[in-house]
Amino acid sequence: MKPTVRLRRLRQTPQIRSLFAENEVALRQLVQPYFIVPGKGIKRETRPGSGLWQLSPDLLREEVGLLSRANVGGVMLFGVPEHKRDDGEGLAAQLEPLRQAITESKSAAPTLPIFADVCLCAYTTHGHCGLVKGDKILNDESVKVLSAMSVLLAQWGVDFVCPSDMMDGRVASIRAALDEQGLQDTSILSYAIKMASAFYGPFREAAHSAPGFGDRKSYQMPASNRREARRELMLDLEEGADALLVKPAMSNLDLIRDAREACDAPLFAYQVSGEYAMIRAAADAGLIDFQRALDESLMSIKRAGADVIVTYAARPYALAR
Repeated sequence: MKPTVRLRRLRQTPQIRSLFAENEVALRQLVQPYFIVPGKGIKRETRPGSGLWQLSPDLLREEVGLLSRANVGGVMLFGVPEHKRDDGEGLAAQLEPLRQAITESKSAAPTLPIFADVCLCAYTTHGHCGLVKGDKILNDESVKVLSAMSVLLAQWGVDFVCPSDMMDGRVASIRAALDEQGLQDTSILSYAIKMASAFYGPFREAAHSAPGFGDRKSYQMPASNRREARRELMLDLEEGADALLVKPAMSNLDLIRDAREACDAPLFAYQVSGEYAMIRAAADAGLIDFQRALDESLMSIKRAGADVIVTYAARPYALAR
C-alpha cells in the first residue's frame, strides 16, 4: 500500500524548504565576543581559526562598524587588564581599556548593543570569579565588588551588564546599585545557568583567566543538576534580571529547552570557545564540513529555544555577507 501522507512533498526544493522552515539563525540574533587588551594597534586571533580576537580599543572601532553594518545583534566585551589585583580595589584603572572600548564602540556604531562581562577572574592573580580568603571564594564580599564594576560599566555606556560569576545574590545587588545611581535603563543579562565546564579552555587562554588553584565547582553549577538549574534561573528572574543566559550551549540543550518552557524572558545561549574549537578541529582534520557543522550547531541551539546566541561565528558570518 502506497503512503497517502508524504512529508517529502514539503522538502522537494530549496524554496519549499525555506517556506516551511520553523526556525532560522539570523545575524541579528548573534552576539560576537571580543577580548579588550591595553595599548593601540593590537588585533590578534589567539590561535588561527579560533574565532577569539584580542583587540585594543582603537581597533575595536573598525570591528563594531563592520558588525553593525551587517546587522549583527551586538558585541560582548571581556576585559584583559594590564595589572591584576586581589583586593577588589582600583577597578577603574583595571577597567580603563574597557572604558575606552565602550567609547570607541558607541562612537562608531551608536545603536549597536554592547554587552560587558562582569566577573573578577581576569582581574585577579588567582583567576577566580570572586574575592578569595585562604582557599575559600567569598560570596557577599565579591558581590559588592561586582556591583561596583557594574555601575562603572553602566556609567560608561554599556547597554547590558553581564554577571558571569555565579555568586549568590549578585543580580539583586547589581540591580539595586544601578538604580541607586540613576542607571535604571541599564539591563542585566544574567549568566543564570553556567556549568563548571571543561569547554572553557580557549576562552581562559584569551582572557588570561585560568584559576591558579583548585577549580570553580564551589560556585559554578554541576552538570548533573537539572532541577538546580531551574532554581538558578528563577532566582535570577526574581532578583531583577532582564534576560538570562545558559552556558555552555551545545552540552546544555535540554536546559535551554527547560528555560524556554519555564519563563518568557529573553533567553541567550553561549556557544563557548571549546564547543567552537571542536567543530574547527574536526573540520581541520578532514572529518566534517566546517560551515555545515557550524550552521547545524547554531540551529540546534536556536531550535532548543534560545532567542540570541553568543558565538565566535558572528564575525565570520558578517564578513561572508
